Amino acid sequence: MFEKVKELLVEELQINPEDITLDADLSKDLNINSIELADLLMSCEEKFGIEISEDDSNAFTTVGDVVDYLESL
Repeated sequence: MFEKVKELLVEELQINPEDITLDADLSKDLNINSIELADLLMSCEEKFGIEISEDDSNAFTTVGDVVDYLESL
């Protein structure tokens, strides 16, 4: 799942693949703003056929948080 999320970050937000780790903070390390995070989550919803609630998305701080959430579905 990490590789799939990493692929989305690279393709959708042009994040350097070397910067993407499970511990990478979405805003501090990867400089993702709230609009870009929303775009990422919409891409995840489309790619995986899921719906991510606003409450759940507010808990995403790191790449690992997103991966853990997707793996728990």
